[in-house]
Amino acid sequence: MQDIEAVRAALRAQRIETPSWAYGNSGTRFKVFAQEGVPRDPYEKIADAARVHALTGVAPLVSLHIPWDRVDDYAHLAAHARDYGVRIGAINANVFQDDAYRLGSVTNPDARVRRKAVHHLLACVDVLDATGSRDLKLWFADGTNYPGQGDIATRQAYLAEALAEVYARLSADQRILLEYKLFEPAFYMTDVPDWGTAYAHCLELGPQAVVCVDTGHHAPGTNIEFIVAFLLSRGRLGAFDFNSRFYADDDLMVGAADPFQLFRIMHEVVRGGGLDPAAGVNFMLDQCHNIEPKIPAQIRSVANVQEATAKALLVDAEELAAAQQAGDVLAANAVLMDAYATDVRPLLRELREEQGLAPDPVAAYHASGYAERIRAERVGGTQAGWGA
Repeated sequence: MQDIEAVRAALRAQRIETPSWAYGNSGTRFKVFAQEGVPRDPYEKIADAARVHALTGVAPLVSLHIPWDRVDDYAHLAAHARDYGVRIGAINANVFQDDAYRLGSVTNPDARVRRKAVHHLLACVDVLDATGSRDLKLWFADGTNYPGQGDIATRQAYLAEALAEVYARLSADQRILLEYKLFEPAFYMTDVPDWGTAYAHCLELGPQAVVCVDTGHHAPGTNIEFIVAFLLSRGRLGAFDFNSRFYADDDLMVGAADPFQLFRIMHEVVRGGGLDPAAGVNFMLDQCHNIEPKIPAQIRSVANVQEATAKALLVDAEELAAAQQAGDVLAANAVLMDAYATDVRPLLRELREEQGLAPDPVAAYHASGYAERIRAERVGGTQAGWGA
């Protein structure tokens, strides 16, 4: 039997980070679709993130993307966030939207381009310092489209050199989150294509380098929960970028495509102690809401992570271990399936009410009038979106 009070306490303590770019305009590679009321600057993005936190009670952090969220005074932006009841979370570097990076950034064959990319990464560490943020998230679009286009080993050496310079710049309480991606935009070979490559580079750097697992960055059929369990057991699981995929890097709302997979991932997180703040796992969302309204989509994603976590917490660990030890295949599987089949929505509604929140945060958002207000107020200027 599970200790329901322990389950409730774990859910109350859970923290989920939302991304600033999820509140801006986005779309496919064919078209970006504009919506009314979309933020025009990082300050308005933070206001929207704060609305998500106010309604869910578990989303007090907002990631920034540089230069999409560039401001003159990052300390002022951090103070603005605190005024809204949230904090700046991970700082995401962008070395993929400059003409100079056509053949790569930190692995570019041109030393001048590599220097330009590293300079940006070091500037992002300055943003960490100014905002009090802990995590620098690095994802590289670097790779090649054709066999022979670049030397694989040389590019890995360039990557290691760049990472080492950035790592040396970190303060004692800062980390690198190294993200990997199977493909896109590079199609033949990506320089950080999988968790093993990211893990190897992190080991070489030191304990302040950990892996970020984007749930949409894997080949079909990949057992992501195995990756999570392995990295967590080695102390190298630094963060998630939660989203859903049907075919490639779809960046859909987490739990939309395969809620059972999300449950399995969260089971390994719970089993490996990943919910403990001491484990250092950052539960971030990374999504683009192309056709759905931004703020309700983020609220739904937060709720989906909460539901998967609640179900994972309901797994009877002792009963599962006994069945596994006995070699009882069906009984072991049944323990997991019983927890997954549990309707945890009443529990979460009850927990929200205990915190003075509306039991249904999406309904509360629609009833609040916030959507109508931002549509009326955010007229003129340039809406935020990809590249802004």
